[in-house]
Amino acid sequence: MANQRMQAYYDVLHRAPKSISYNDKISEIFAENVFHSGVMREYLPSDAYKSMMESINSGTQLDRKMADQVASAMKDWALTKGATHYTHWFQPLTGSTAEKHDAFFKPIGPGEAIERFDGELLVQQEPDASSFPNGGIRNTFEARGYTAWDPSSPAFVIDKTLCIPTIFIAYTGEALDYKMPLLKALNVVNQAAVDVCQYFDKNVTKTIATLGWEQEYFLVDKALFNARPDLMMSGRALFGHASAKGQQLDDHYFGSITDRVSAFMRDFETESVRFGIPVTTRHNEVAPNQFECAPIFEECNLANDHNLLLMDIMEKVARKHDFRILFHEKPFAGVNGSGKHNNWSLSTNTGVNLLSPGKNPKSNLQFLTFFVNTIKAIHDNADLLRASIASAGNDHRLGANEAPPAIISVFIGSQLTDLLDKIEKNVKAGKMTPEEKTELKLNIGKIPQILLDNTDRNRTSPFAFTGNKFEFRAVGSSANCSSAMIVLNTIVANQLKDFKYNVDFRINSGDGKDEAILKELQKLIKESKNIRFEGNGYGEEWVEEAEKRGLSNLKDTPRALKIWSDQGVHDLFDKMNVLTPRELMARQDIEFENYVHKIQIEARVIGEMIQNFVIPAAVQYQNKLIKNISGLVSVLGDIQGKESSKSQIQIVSKISEHMNKMKQLSDDMLLARKKANKITGNRSKAIAYCDSVRVYFDEIRYHVDKLELLIDDEEWRLPKFREMLFTR
Repeated sequence: MANQRMQAYYDVLHRAPKSISYNDKISEIFAENVFHSGVMREYLPSDAYKSMMESINSGTQLDRKMADQVASAMKDWALTKGATHYTHWFQPLTGSTAEKHDAFFKPIGPGEAIERFDGELLVQQEPDASSFPNGGIRNTFEARGYTAWDPSSPAFVIDKTLCIPTIFIAYTGEALDYKMPLLKALNVVNQAAVDVCQYFDKNVTKTIATLGWEQEYFLVDKALFNARPDLMMSGRALFGHASAKGQQLDDHYFGSITDRVSAFMRDFETESVRFGIPVTTRHNEVAPNQFECAPIFEECNLANDHNLLLMDIMEKVARKHDFRILFHEKPFAGVNGSGKHNNWSLSTNTGVNLLSPGKNPKSNLQFLTFFVNTIKAIHDNADLLRASIASAGNDHRLGANEAPPAIISVFIGSQLTDLLDKIEKNVKAGKMTPEEKTELKLNIGKIPQILLDNTDRNRTSPFAFTGNKFEFRAVGSSANCSSAMIVLNTIVANQLKDFKYNVDFRINSGDGKDEAILKELQKLIKESKNIRFEGNGYGEEWVEEAEKRGLSNLKDTPRALKIWSDQGVHDLFDKMNVLTPRELMARQDIEFENYVHKIQIEARVIGEMIQNFVIPAAVQYQNKLIKNISGLVSVLGDIQGKESSKSQIQIVSKISEHMNKMKQLSDDMLLARKKANKITGNRSKAIAYCDSVRVYFDEIRYHVDKLELLIDDEEWRLPKFREMLFTR
């Protein structure tokens, strides 16, 4: 068939199904490709194993001798897995992962070689730091940068390569990745949380930030994907009329998973389990051909590594099943987009979840302490959180009546709201009476009972408490979780430090410990009240109410990213030793540049598709209609022929109307893009692309989508939504 779209569709219908065999029990293959503690115990001498465990648990640095032993053991184990190469696996500011493979073997003489891998190669490597986004930290002629081993995240073997998770820094020591500042943020929140935990339990010596992500995605058949330049270049369909049937019947959500998709899911889950990724949940999402997977909670740094690894595995496995996977936040207009909900909590070395209520007033006062301080941190840094999830893709999703709005708010449920209101009103200045202490203890002691029935969830809230954790629902599906987790853990750490300082001051001024804690909580509850919202985040009423409360509504990425220039933000991250002002400004510049490039690519693809697909299809169909009209006039005569071809004439006229408007808008967009390209400075350029270029996209799309409806299906070469969303 000559028609590209029909040929692609034909390929889908006549493709032979994949034959996949699953003989292994999940429990038997779990983490079989991971250099975890059990493997270390087997391959390492006891002293090296103890040193390695201490390094993992406390962050102490391994000496060179121990590093050599670990490297040798890691190499020996990797060789049993068929590995031939090793790589430092890192997370540059591209948002994905990077790797450079080196072979284990080293020639030692004529016709002789050995497998070599020592501590020096394990601990540090030197990739080119100027070729990755660096925001001006590295010049082109200043290429040196380093990757340095992160022992807290275990190495793994994939595709015959030993992958060693690492940080990525410039020659100057400045961070050029997501992992290094995340590790720093996790360190400071651990220190701050331990100090506060000491009020309640002296046995707490370490706290762990935990993360459970929920990854949403779309699947599109590979043949249909390859016939759509917009999907290939930008990850989303820039044109496409909504299918008559979309998600309005709610028949896809949690529906039966088709055989082909189920085979893909089983395959990528099996591969994920081999790398220690505890994926346990899968289901159909709301939109057609949209799905979700989720793992068991893990330590935040490891969970983030696992999410990035999983996305890579899903991409590879999807290709084997003749699918292409879409992680874009809004690949199809008219149906739900995709997020990556980040479920966050703090736990202790004593096995306590600090955001899970206990069984007595003491443990519940601890819960309330961390609960209220987290809300206060969100209140004081809402714009920072918004900036942490800002992207060109997420701008399409946030506030689109399917995802949380761009206004950051916190949902805690009506019962917890009532409890905080009681605490706010009951705690008085000065000494508390025995009756007041008893009343508060009774209220606090009821928390587990209150939460037993507090099971409702508010899907319109960007930051919702869900019983034993906070769910940051606004994170985009393509995002690196680190961006949000760096900010969240840093601001919570800062708030906990302030809380500790103020409580200690109250205690030193004569208050008892519990009184001091309750009085400080009362103050925080009052100060953070505006961020709490229990209603419908999709309604216009909330936009008006949020403005009255003084909450920001940063609707697009360029406006959201401005917060990184704020002096208070610089002081915060510098004080917490997570990111320096120079590193923050570099990241802001990279994000502005990334936004420009994404909108620029979409604009160029729109122009190319109009010229190469839409106009040729429109002209060809018009010619068919004109030929038909001419034939009718020739056979029936001028008057009767024109009367008989009235509908055809109307369609020809409408096609011309939409084509002319579309072409004019496309030309205007091109001029706006050329003008924006002359602007110096990524910040100003990003705003210009947002305000002067992107504004044409929906207008152009309107006319293209109308043409799709008017033009003969056989002439329209682009796969349609009904095919991409319902071909499985």
